[in-house]
Amino acid sequence: MSDRPYVLLSCAMSADGYIDDAGPERLRLSSAADFDRVDAVRAGCDAILVGAGTVRADDPKLLVRSTARREHRTARGLPADLAKVTLTWSGDLDPAARFFTTGEAPKIVYAPSGTAAELAPRLDGLADVVDAGDPLDLPTVLRDLSARGVRRLMVEGGGGIHTLFLTSGLVDELQLVVAPFFVGDPSAPRFVRSGVFPQSPDRPMRLEDVTRIGDLALLRYRVRAARG
Repeated sequence: MSDRPYVLLSCAMSADGYIDDAGPERLRLSSAADFDRVDAVRAGCDAILVGAGTVRADDPKLLVRSTARREHRTARGLPADLAKVTLTWSGDLDPAARFFTTGEAPKIVYAPSGTAAELAPRLDGLADVVDAGDPLDLPTVLRDLSARGVRRLMVEGGGGIHTLFLTSGLVDELQLVVAPFFVGDPSAPRFVRSGVFPQSPDRPMRLEDVTRIGDLALLRYRVRAARG
């Protein structure tokens, strides 16, 4: 058994690689059909991870939406919802965020040593706050999730989290949805930030399939991840 989960990174972006625009409202990059597909992918995982920036900006619930999928999970002896996971370096998390207040599955917060010690009392009864080292160590996070029974982890961003997982060589599969328009604003957030990526021209990802979802394109890649 591997000492970390299978990591599936999921993202929707514009044709020029942006995951949002610079406006106050969240840019809709996907469609109802793709949201349903993502819900099905979530239902097949054990935990879902987003960065603290996504928790602050989007206040997501991160729940399985379909009643039928929730019932199927419980029939298999699983919680209706996935465990929710976030990474924070600053500890700037609102206990009233829907990340903490919705769903019955565990909520887990990983933080550097000093931040974890300060954050734990504030989230007492809402989430497990785990010391992930100083600095925060991603392999430590994944080993702890594996020890908690997480075999399949879905990573949904944002850009800093995508970059961290990909540059660390800790992604097994990438599901990338491309929307049929451009954003063109250098101040808007992108799919990934600058970094040294092992997924290079000399070590490319393998395209497993391409699926048309209306005018969206779903690209599914296998990534040569660093196991362990």
